[in-house]
Amino acid sequence: QVQLVESGGGLVQAGGSLRLSCAASGSIFSINAMGWYRQAPGKQRELVAGITSGGSTNYADSVKGRFTISRDNAKNTMYLQMNSLKPEDTAVYYCNADVALLAYPKNYFRYWGQGTQVTVSS
Repeated sequence: QVQLVESGGGLVQAGGSLRLSCAASGSIFSINAMGWYRQAPGKQRELVAGITSGGSTNYADSVKGRFTISRDNAKNTMYLQMNSLKPEDTAVYYCNADVALLAYPKNYFRYWGQGTQVTVSS
């Protein structure tokens, strides 16, 4: 009913930049909070950044000052601008969204994307 598709991952040298996108589509009535998570090999998935429908943001301490989360509500799309990338940022990045469906406009369900690989070489 709802699909989240991430794009923009890839291989970049340390100090470089990437911009991730997460596009939501389907039977969407509204989207509340959205977020970016990442999972490195052998580690648990962790929150990178989150953004509310009103634009309030929060970041993991490890990315503050380097990453910027934003969203375009008209396009149901969220972005993550990643600057000054470090090898420790290497992970699969996932987006999620709390979505109210057209059929159930008063209830929010959390959906996840399939993930996009970000690799930062030293």
